[in-house]
Amino acid sequence: MPAAATPPTPVTGWGRTAPTAARLVRPRTYEEAVAAVLAGGARGSIARGLGRAYGDAAQNAGGAVLDMTGLDRIRTIDAEAGVVVCEAGVSLHRLMEVLLPLGWFVPVTPGTRYVTVGGAIGADIHGKNHHGSGAFSRHVRGLDLLTANGEVRRLKPTDDLFQATAGGMGLTGVILAAELHLHPVQTSLMSVDTERATDLDDLMARLSATDHRYRYSVAWIDLLARGARTGRAVLTRGDHAPLDALPKRAQGAPLSFRAPHLPLVPSHFPEGLLTRATVTAFNALWYRKAPKHRTGELQSIATFFHPLDGVPHWNRIYGRGGFVQYQFVVGHGQEEALRRVVRRIAHRGCPSFLAVLKRFGESDPGWLSFPRPGWTLALDIPAGLPGLGGFLDELDEEVAAAGGRVYLAKDARVRPEVLEGMYPRLPEFRSLRRELDPEEVFVSDLSRRLNL
Repeated sequence: MPAAATPPTPVTGWGRTAPTAARLVRPRTYEEAVAAVLAGGARGSIARGLGRAYGDAAQNAGGAVLDMTGLDRIRTIDAEAGVVVCEAGVSLHRLMEVLLPLGWFVPVTPGTRYVTVGGAIGADIHGKNHHGSGAFSRHVRGLDLLTANGEVRRLKPTDDLFQATAGGMGLTGVILAAELHLHPVQTSLMSVDTERATDLDDLMARLSATDHRYRYSVAWIDLLARGARTGRAVLTRGDHAPLDALPKRAQGAPLSFRAPHLPLVPSHFPEGLLTRATVTAFNALWYRKAPKHRTGELQSIATFFHPLDGVPHWNRIYGRGGFVQYQFVVGHGQEEALRRVVRRIAHRGCPSFLAVLKRFGESDPGWLSFPRPGWTLALDIPAGLPGLGGFLDELDEEVAAAGGRVYLAKDARVRPEVLEGMYPRLPEFRSLRRELDPEEVFVSDLSRRLNL
């Protein structure tokens, strides 16, 4: 029996822009997922996890959206080899709860642990360790994919369909389960080094010279600072703390995992609080309060990786209009393009207090995977900022001219003609989709907008 569907329900991304209505279906078994896909109707279906894609990747106006959180079983754990087999609706949060006490950690985590395994593969998420560990799909040993004809296919990483699915934004089929290789840890704490960089060149020099010493590395960057302070930043890097780094009182339970929550953000957050003046003041305070140089601080996993997860529905901070997260990457040798973009953002006065810069390592095999060797900058901007669309279009042109690209999992507005040059394997992706899914069983607002 197919899973029950709801009447058309408004669906939006984490940025809360451009909601569209779709029928929500929550399958709990492979059979229910197959039935839901085959009954998708003229507007097709798209899978959705916990809704943390910022734009319209998990929306499907007038069609069906498959809520995959009903397939949330952890099937097997090999605690000796560090391998887990789980269904696609399992969250990284749940994996941490189960695996950390066994001495294992997820191989890659983004800035939130509230993403599903299926979503992590579909977006080929990256984290603070990409410079050494690559993106999420690099650690996937196999997956089950439900294709347009209702067949469930077991894929391995060398398969073309696997590589099209990794970063393919759910458009090759519905990921049902995956086998992951994990990272061993002795404790659930992080040993963290923090330092301040005076400007963008200082920041890039520090990252280039010493990133190889750290498993995890990220920099918060002040995008409102101008002049000699342009691109000043707080650099935070670390690794999983060894057992002997813990104080004696904590060594009795070194793998405990706790994730505290702060109060909810009100559903109707006051408009107009995130102005250039208020964010400028916040950024200056945040920079000044950071230590000039501190080493070996013990932090929880939640604090180091997922500070915003402690504030449920933090996306409401931006008000009813929502926000856009703009993330791009440019390659090594294109540092001047990065400087130009940072200067333009600072001159424009975009009120962004959530902005991070990281270095990427080697490219990942996914045909539409976002990372490539170089520099990636991500920033949140209130969607209602006057002239924002035209300004971001100009940044797209700058990024594309430098051989860079924007991240599809964050995108809500890039123009399709600009995207063409950003992803060189896009023609192969489209060709494979036409071959496997000629009737467009799998479709989303993102795929329609960008002709994916």
